[in-house]
This record gives sequence, structure tokens and C-alpha cells, in this order.
Amino acid sequence: MKTIVLAVFATALFGAGSVAIAASPSPVGDWRTFDDHTGLERSLVRIEEHGGALVGRIVSTTDPTSITRVCVKCEDDRKDKPIIGLEILRDMHRDGDEWKGGHALDPETGGVYNAIMHLEDGGAKLVVRGYVGISLFGRSQTWLRVAP
Repeated sequence: MKTIVLAVFATALFGAGSVAIAASPSPVGDWRTFDDHTGLERSLVRIEEHGGALVGRIVSTTDPTSITRVCVKCEDDRKDKPIIGLEILRDMHRDGDEWKGGHALDPETGGVYNAIMHLEDGGAKLVVRGYVGISLFGRSQTWLRVAP
């Protein structure tokens, strides 16, 4: 009888854990970004999952001139690509409650940085940190989820 009770308890415990993992929030969706200096809304970024990795693209900006702008300072395959549609997050993989291992692009400088990100406030905020070397040497931005 003890074996049956333990088996039922273990199944319930591990089953609940699996449901909790599956139901945990994901950064997939649309996010409002903000200017580091002014705090004003800057762009809308859409994060999607492709082959188990997250990628993020600029969907729109609050600057009407961005419609025709290209990333002149980019030095990789994004050089001279339009800002609208530009992939600014690449290869982000889940690691517990974080996504890391990928890179973030700053289209203003063309700089490509190691990236790490995590959700806060039940998935309403996404903290994206770009850094060189170790995470201590970087800066973070907080993006706000756009309601579906």
C-alpha cells in the first residue's frame, strides 16, 4: 500500500512540475522598447521561436524616418539592411528562467553584444542585457509586453 501511495504522490508531484514548466511564460510576442536617454518609446520588437532559439526583429519604430533607414554601422550580414525587419536578437536559448547564449545588436552603433534576458512581473516585462566579456560589463533595458 505504501508503494502505491508513493507512486501516486510521485506521479502527481512530477506531473505538476511538468505542467508548471510548460506553462511558464515565454518572451515570444511583441515588446515595446524605450530610449535609454529619454525614456520615450522607441520601437516594437517581435520575438519568435525558430528551431528552439529565440530571435527578435524590429517591427516598427516611433521615428518616421526609420522606414527608409538602413543599418549602415552594422558589420555583419545585417549591414545596409533596413531597420524595419532588422534582427536585433539572435540565438537566445532557454536556461532555466533565463534565455542566453545569443547576441543582441544595437542598430545605432552596429555593436553586437553577448545577451542574456529574463522575464519579470509574470511575463509583463523582459529585461534584456547586452554585455562584453562578462555580464557585469554591460547594460540592461526593460521592455514591456504588448497585450495580445
